[in-house]
Amino acid sequence: MEELIQFDKHLLLMLNGSESLFIDYLVMTLTNAKTWIPLYISLFYVVMKSNNTVRDILLVVGAAGLCVLFAGAVDDMIVKPMVARWRPTHDPEIGMLIDTVDGYRGGNYGFFSAHAANTFSIAMFFSLLMRRRAFVIAMIAYSLINCWTRLYLGVHYPGDITVGLLWGALVGYSIYRLHRHFATPVDYQSKLCDIPIAVLLLTIIYALCRAYWIAFL
Repeated sequence: MEELIQFDKHLLLMLNGSESLFIDYLVMTLTNAKTWIPLYISLFYVVMKSNNTVRDILLVVGAAGLCVLFAGAVDDMIVKPMVARWRPTHDPEIGMLIDTVDGYRGGNYGFFSAHAANTFSIAMFFSLLMRRRAFVIAMIAYSLINCWTRLYLGVHYPGDITVGLLWGALVGYSIYRLHRHFATPVDYQSKLCDIPIAVLLLTIIYALCRAYWIAFL
């Protein structure tokens, strides 16, 4: 176990930070939950257009809410305080070696990553719900981008991210199975599922432009 912990720390130091202000501000934009609000709105739009009753729409919204509750809230309120593993930025052993951005260090404890759990639970749930290949790839990319930002900022170890992804996958799958028992089956059309993909791409373009503006202009 000690060897795994040391490997986790060495791997993080390889992935953490860079000399580029552009990448710094790109990561700070992408790691901010507000950046992804348009994506969530687009998912809600697809759900509204695809479901015929208010009941079925609310079931999807409620299921997505449960994903966040069980993936992230359980982590923040129960797991992190119980495990009490220092975030890399607060770890007495390597904390001073972490390359931070604008002094951002996060809370004291980091096991496991709520960003990874939240985003992957949402990605898993909606991927199983809509079942369109390009959409699934986009949702996985959305989650992994968020995971990368946490490693770059040095606020999570790779192990924190891995466990967060596994927990998020379990939560997303379980909530999907629960949702199936109550909801009417729906065939989500490819044209509608293309909307969140476009929004995801536009979000990344926005983040790139914002980072360039702050870093160079």
